[in-house]
Amino acid sequence: MSEQNNTVAVTDAPTQPELQRARKRLDALWRRGTDFLGTQYAILGGAMSWVSERNLVSAISNAGGFGVIACGAMEPARLAEEIQATRALTDRPFGVNLITMHPQLTELVQVCLDAGVGHIVLAGGIPPGAAIKAIKDGGAKVIAFSPALVLAKRLVKMGVDALVIEGAEAGGHVGPVSLTVLAQEILPHIQSVPVFVAGGLGRGDALVSYLELGASGGQLGTRFAAAEESIAHEKFKKAFVRAAARDAVTSVQLDDRFPVIPVRALGNEGGRQFVTHQADVIRRFQSGELTREAAQLEIEHFWAGALRRAVIDGDVEQGSVMAGQSVGMVTSVQPVAQIIDDLVEQATVALVRQQRRMDTDG
Repeated sequence: MSEQNNTVAVTDAPTQPELQRARKRLDALWRRGTDFLGTQYAILGGAMSWVSERNLVSAISNAGGFGVIACGAMEPARLAEEIQATRALTDRPFGVNLITMHPQLTELVQVCLDAGVGHIVLAGGIPPGAAIKAIKDGGAKVIAFSPALVLAKRLVKMGVDALVIEGAEAGGHVGPVSLTVLAQEILPHIQSVPVFVAGGLGRGDALVSYLELGASGGQLGTRFAAAEESIAHEKFKKAFVRAAARDAVTSVQLDDRFPVIPVRALGNEGGRQFVTHQADVIRRFQSGELTREAAQLEIEHFWAGALRRAVIDGDVEQGSVMAGQSVGMVTSVQPVAQIIDDLVEQATVALVRQQRRMDTDG
């Protein structure tokens, strides 16, 4: 299929037969993921506090993806209500993300099992062995996060059914390593369970590259946070549309004695004030006005309620506008179904062009 012979160029519009073949190839590439999730597409919605609730979760699942409720700080009764409300909006599979440090983790797991939730995501730390056992004994699947190969191997031995590897490009709380490195480190060596990639994903053609490395699917948060079905404030969504990739920055830590968990969000006045706040707290600690413990608490409490202020109230200057670097690819507020259709189309076209290059080289 050489361009020199005036046949089809690599970048020409795909033909219908080419698209059909490419879709079969895509289905094969992420079949392990779709079989595991029970979905049409191996695309998970990242669990985002205040955003990943019944409306967005059900929209993702109804569009063929896998929505995930963000439990966050919910009490058991509140989580049970949210699961029931989500099930009223979709009859397709969805999961629940639980924070391992939640003081009522055991009760929250039981709420999920009683409600028939098939997949439980354990996040925010190494999941307790007892929680993994309870979930599996209850008939559900366990998904956990791994920021390094050594932990991935440990989690598999602990019995988790799937992993998510999330790069530093992601929004919210992040680790120090990019997805491009994590994928190379982990995917070749973890093959006994499905591994989903996350962090900075904004296009379907990028996802294809990870599928070909051995990933079973991808997780996206930022693209969905600005979707029509997201309950996020319009000012929050407009901030996403305006932002470039470089605007999504991690929080600054001024002193190693007072660690700050890195959070990626859009730079704003709140972020600048956080730096000033840390400097003031450190000065008060050094003068003896504050103990180390009190100083650490003052630093940590600065952002209390900041995410809610941004997402729900629309305070995008003082609140925490958590966003991944893929925010630069959010150019409009779209329905969830359109976002997923675009991702699948981009992945399919990428596979068509890949086949054309192979045909040309042959």
